[in-house]
Amino acid sequence: MGRVKKYRFKGWKETFAGYIFIAPMLIGVTCLTVFPILASIFLSFTDWNFITGIKGFNFIGLDNFKKLFSDSVFLKSLTNNLLILLVVPIGLLISLSLAVVINKHVYLKDFFKVIYFMPYISSVVAVAIVFQVLFHPTEGPVNQFLLSLGIEDPPKWIADVNFALPSVMIILIWTNIGFQLIIYLAGLQNIPKELYEAADIDGASAWYKFRKITIPLVSPTTFLLLVTGLIGSFKVFDLIVVLTNGGPANSTSLPVFYLYDQAFVELRTGYASTIALVIFALILLITVFQWIGQKKWVNY
Repeated sequence: MGRVKKYRFKGWKETFAGYIFIAPMLIGVTCLTVFPILASIFLSFTDWNFITGIKGFNFIGLDNFKKLFSDSVFLKSLTNNLLILLVVPIGLLISLSLAVVINKHVYLKDFFKVIYFMPYISSVVAVAIVFQVLFHPTEGPVNQFLLSLGIEDPPKWIADVNFALPSVMIILIWTNIGFQLIIYLAGLQNIPKELYEAADIDGASAWYKFRKITIPLVSPTTFLLLVTGLIGSFKVFDLIVVLTNGGPANSTSLPVFYLYDQAFVELRTGYASTIALVIFALILLITVFQWIGQKKWVNY
């Protein structure tokens, strides 16, 4: 019996020590992630704001949700974000093509990795300011170049309702190519060379090898980048704030930007919490669909 108690005491000490080691992380996750999520869910059913304080909680049920889905600015922001999703597949296609070329036909590969990766690690604020200069409607280098080519009325880019969102999409593609390229290069280097050699013996063309060998065998990498890219597209905030501030005429407003505007400018915390909850539900739904669909096209 004494030996059993000794083992139990030893096991209890090891368990307690384990909890001590994970306590800092557990407390941090609880305070900075779990509690804010629960608070946001609670606040989405109220009209609370920062000014009223703790005593200002008024439960209004589903009124915030009803108002949200009749809010033209939110619906416009949501439509813009759905268009932003196109950045992910376009960027993946460009990144995979560049990765294949660099992996097979380019010397100084490490140099090109650094060149393409630089935009990804650059400050978003700095990138936004640079593109403000490049896309200036009259004095910008881009329009000056187009004028030199004989185009008399070039786009106004970020100052034009029709071109502001495509301008943001171009910047997002440019900044994310480096990260996607590095991941694809790692995936390409794991493909057995014997498969390409066997295809060469059979007389397969480069396009056939790309379509039948490269694309299927990098599909796990594509799936990873697709999931992270689609989730990341719902978190585009700093670029919008610095570059366009949601304008012109809400043409570049996104749900997360509108959330910030409602929470910290209009001080409508309950309404902003409703927006956050809807964004969370959309991301969760998209992720679930991807996990279900990946069984049909991802080859492990």
